[in-house]
Amino acid sequence: MLPKLLTMSISMSMSFQSDTHNALCRGFSTFSSLPRATAPFRLRAFSNAVADKPSVCTADELHYVSLSNSDWKLALWRYNPSPLVPPRNHPLLLLSGVGTNAIGYDLSPESSFARHMSSQGFETWILEVRGAGLSLQGSNSKYIEQSANAMSEKMEAASEIATATNGAMASNKELNNISCAVSEPQISVLNGVETENVAIQGDLTRLATVWDESKSVARLTETFMFLSERVSGFLSESQSRVMFSKFLDQISKLLVDSPLYEQFNEVRGKLSTLFETKQNSGITSQITDLSKKLVNIIEEGQQSVSPPLFDLQTRFTSTIEDFQKQLDLIVKYDWDFDNYLEEDVPAAIEYIVKQSMPKDGKLLAIGHSMGGILLYSLLSRFGSEGKEPNLAAVVTLASSLDYTSSKSTLKLLLPLADPAQALNVPVVPLGAMLAAAYPLSWLNTLISAEDMMDPDLLKRLVLNNFCTIPAKLILQLTTAFRERGLCNRNGTFFYKDHLHKSNTPILAIAGDRDLICPPEAVEETVKVIPEHLVTYEVFGEPGGPHYAHYDLVGGRLAVEQVYPSIIEFLSCHDK
Repeated sequence: MLPKLLTMSISMSMSFQSDTHNALCRGFSTFSSLPRATAPFRLRAFSNAVADKPSVCTADELHYVSLSNSDWKLALWRYNPSPLVPPRNHPLLLLSGVGTNAIGYDLSPESSFARHMSSQGFETWILEVRGAGLSLQGSNSKYIEQSANAMSEKMEAASEIATATNGAMASNKELNNISCAVSEPQISVLNGVETENVAIQGDLTRLATVWDESKSVARLTETFMFLSERVSGFLSESQSRVMFSKFLDQISKLLVDSPLYEQFNEVRGKLSTLFETKQNSGITSQITDLSKKLVNIIEEGQQSVSPPLFDLQTRFTSTIEDFQKQLDLIVKYDWDFDNYLEEDVPAAIEYIVKQSMPKDGKLLAIGHSMGGILLYSLLSRFGSEGKEPNLAAVVTLASSLDYTSSKSTLKLLLPLADPAQALNVPVVPLGAMLAAAYPLSWLNTLISAEDMMDPDLLKRLVLNNFCTIPAKLILQLTTAFRERGLCNRNGTFFYKDHLHKSNTPILAIAGDRDLICPPEAVEETVKVIPEHLVTYEVFGEPGGPHYAHYDLVGGRLAVEQVYPSIIEFLSCHDK
């Protein structure tokens, strides 16, 4: 689950000589500007092929799938099959892990899982789900093309900044740029006590001269209404109450130990009662009236010469602004695992089928980490409904629906299983965090076993492959550590319970030294699949070599040991 895939040397390919491989690499570096089909996408999306493909995209083509119920445009990297080998009957979809983009499957021309599969005759597609890589929000094709190029430039600039640090701890400004979500607003978590630490200089009786009471009332009212109306559509009722309470807690800290504290609590009580009340036409005026009373309390406190209340108006305004940014992030990063499962992946599959037109309307799919979890869950959904998925065969790499029996390091995510904690940290800047930690040895161990991944490729993976993700996505994924395993957002559907109802062949692969998804976790899911449908393999030997989470795709020996098993399995079901 901690994100995704690397890729390995095509130069080591079993079926091609070195000269042929070099020719293939040169041939595949020519980018097509148009897709094979341009008919509108009928159900979930429509086609957009980017003619001016951004430089960060090293695929042959870049396509966009537009969701009908969202303004997100999902990026699809397309790799054309080699003309030197017999064509395959089905296209191949690659799904990445949580918070990762397509780069993990295509780190370099000489180390690319995507290009290796296309060299074997598979028309290969990589999906970047919402919030990842070049996926973006936009309205028309011109805007999409401009935004894609802008995002590409920011990603490349972030990589240069990270590389310039030479592994040293980057500055806060640099970390904000390193994250794949470089275009997003800086993450603001309310500081609580820290907001009290204002340097007091000069005469304490000198009062702030800039204070527009009417604007403060309007801003506070807008914040309360935003929370009670719009944000309530993104959060559960209990979560909205938690957010409301935390906001008022931040304001109360500005007035603690002051004579105004009692007045504030009186207003707070009325606001809380109003917030619990069903919405009606009079709520706006009531909230405005209470907001004015609260602003008047702050105004009164500003007249005090008491050090704790110095610069109170400025700190009050800052508290409101910080909270608004937090709400904006919650609204902007409003998706979870089920959004990927029910919207992003089906739209991508249908789009690929429209483009490639396989005779049976099916495709092959490989998922690493969360990508494999998505495939398991998709099969479970179809099985529970007695429907046949449009998947001819599935390969999962280091994936499981149930981690309860393992010692997975993903348990580090469990603190975010508390909804209140997830609201405190609405997004997780995974890219910035991993870039800051690199090249610490514990991080390398999580990603790759000793001597299994080229150092330069490992560095590029860490610095270019990870993005910012919503806390609510992690919140749902943590259910994989509870009884019965991963469930839907409502806790009413457990994906492992219905996986046995699927008839799709599955190859499940694990790494012997995978600390994120250990073999026992993979086995926990494999054992519920009918034996005639599942093939289970663990790579790694007692004396070495060993395979950690990313070595299954990007390790030095993956092309010799892992890739042949994947190709053989997919070939058997490419009928």
